[in-house]
Amino acid sequence: MVSDRSLEVLRVIVQDYVASREPVGSKTIVDRHSFGVSAATIRNDMALLEEEELIIAPHTSSGRIPTDKGYRLFVDHLADLRPLSAAQRQAIETFLGQSADLDEVLARSVRLLSQLTHQVALVQYPSLSRAKVRHIELVPLSETRLLSVLITDAGRVEQRVIELPRPLEEHLLVRLRARLNAAVVGLSMSAAATVLTDAADLAGEQPDLVSLVTLTLRDQVGANRQERLVMAGAANLVRTEEDFTGSIYPVLEAIEEQVVLLRLFGEMATDQHGVSVSIGRENAPFGLSETSVLTSGYSSQGGDLARLGVLGPTRMDYSNNMAAVRAVARYLSRLLE
Repeated sequence: MVSDRSLEVLRVIVQDYVASREPVGSKTIVDRHSFGVSAATIRNDMALLEEEELIIAPHTSSGRIPTDKGYRLFVDHLADLRPLSAAQRQAIETFLGQSADLDEVLARSVRLLSQLTHQVALVQYPSLSRAKVRHIELVPLSETRLLSVLITDAGRVEQRVIELPRPLEEHLLVRLRARLNAAVVGLSMSAAATVLTDAADLAGEQPDLVSLVTLTLRDQVGANRQERLVMAGAANLVRTEEDFTGSIYPVLEAIEEQVVLLRLFGEMATDQHGVSVSIGRENAPFGLSETSVLTSGYSSQGGDLARLGVLGPTRMDYSNNMAAVRAVARYLSRLLE
């Protein structure tokens, strides 16, 4: 069993190592922190932590650094989830509140989260398994160019420009717009795709042009059903390259595999703070054994959950990063609703 004082020693080792990247010794702990005991006593505590595989000596006669197991204990029991400052909260509200649509708000979310944490930031598009079509708009740009706009109840807006071989009669465009909305508004994405695949009932006049429009809309529905991530701050990995053994390129390659990251997101359990944390060796099946991943869920208007979070080396400021991830996720939920 690890004593309460030994746990406090682990806490300061994690905090000091994250701040300095230097192994932490007993004398440093005594000098920096008010334990009220001798360096010899702290060394005994550190020996116990080392026996429990919570800290390790990277070099002979050096200080100690946390192991993955040590970081896990810190995150689960010792991390002080500090609230963001008033200035940080105001920055989130101001920066995200300027977004015009879902694409922009997600892009702004990862940029902001990357700036707050100095890590790679990731956000998953809202799951559209239960999303429904809210509206379809057809906007003439010229005689032979048409803008097709698909809007879902999750706030997603998908636009495509359709090049027509010849002009589409205006009265037909008006009627087609009305019939498309009557046919698919309120339907799930999969049901809408089925309706749009069979354009016979919508054709009437100029069936080839109507078919071109409906097939484009079907493609738009298909694009909305794909799960994907938006990423920002990959350059932050380069700044922490010394935290990785060898090259960071395997990590960069791994985070480009969106399917892998989405699977990792799906397997992460949420803690009492509403944050999921996966550390070091826990990420080995995904090729990310030297990284930690922190995520939190956010909800769209349709009630579907998706995740946003950060990825970086195991030596990271967990307390600050967990608070930032949770705060951005909560504001994003409010904004989408």
